[in-house]
Amino acid sequence: MTSPAEIVVTLDGAVVAAGFPVGHVDDPLFARGDGVFETLLVRGGRACLVGRHLDRLARSAASVGLPPPDQPRWRSAVATAARQWPGAGEAVMRLVWGRGHDGEPVGFVAASPLPDRVAAARRDGVSAITMDRGISVGEPPPMGAGLPRWSTADVKSLSYAVNAAALRHAQNHGADDVVLTSADGYVLEGPRSSVLIATGDGVLVTPPSTLPILSGTTVAAVFDVARRRGASCDERLLRPCDLLVAEGVWLLSSVTLAARVHTLDGHALAAADGVPDVAAMVDEAVGTPD
Repeated sequence: MTSPAEIVVTLDGAVVAAGFPVGHVDDPLFARGDGVFETLLVRGGRACLVGRHLDRLARSAASVGLPPPDQPRWRSAVATAARQWPGAGEAVMRLVWGRGHDGEPVGFVAASPLPDRVAAARRDGVSAITMDRGISVGEPPPMGAGLPRWSTADVKSLSYAVNAAALRHAQNHGADDVVLTSADGYVLEGPRSSVLIATGDGVLVTPPSTLPILSGTTVAAVFDVARRRGASCDERLLRPCDLLVAEGVWLLSSVTLAARVHTLDGHALAAADGVPDVAAMVDEAVGTPD
C-alpha cells in the first residue's frame, strides 16, 4: 500500500483532509515561526518516546510563553495519527504548538514519509564538518545555571533558519551534516541531532545539557539502555579533537536515530569497532513502551 503524503490530526482528534487548513495564514505560528515543535518516529504503528517528547514540548512552550500542552489531548492525537499511518512502515511525526492570529494557541499532529536521506544515513553513516555557532561557552557552567530568559538555544523552536543555513553550508562543501561548536571551541550539537562519542575506554559521552543546546530525547533514552547493559555514560565538555580521536562518533536524532560520523572535516574517523553497539541501543530505546 502506498503511503499518503501526509496525515494531519487536530487536538480534537479530527483527521484533516489533505489541503484543509489547520490555521490562518497570518497566524504568528506560520508567519513568524512563533512556536515550538517535536519530531518523533512512528514504527510499527506506534509513536516512539512520546512521553519524553511531550515533556520537552512543555519545556519549550514555557520558554516562549505558550500555555502548557494538554498531555492527554496530545497523546490521543498522536495515537490517532499513528493508527492512520498505513501498514508497519516508518513515518515522521511532528507535534506543532504555536501562537494563532487571535493570541490563542494552535496545535496539531502531522505524519509524513521518512526523507530519503534517513535510510542512507542509518546504513552508510555521514560525513560532517564543524561550524562555529558564534557563542562562547567559557568555563564549564555551574549545574543549574540557566540561559538568559530570552534565549531559545534550549528550545525546539519553529524558527529554524539558522539550522537550515548550516545544513546548506555543509552540502555546499560536500558534507552531509554539521557539528556545531562554540566560538571558544567546544562541541555543541548538530542542527537536527545530538552528538555522542565512545571514548577509548568504552564510555559513552555527550556534551553537558548545561550548555546552550537542546536536551536530546534520543541520547537520554540511549543512556538508560546503556546503563542497564552495564555501560558507562557521562556528560563532558568536548572539543573537535576529542571527536577525531574517539572510538566512534554518532549524531543521534528521533527520526534518523543513529548516524555514525565516518568523516569529520575531511578526516576519516574510527570505524566504531569493539565499542557499545549504539545503533542497537537506539533501536531498543525507541522500542520501549512509553
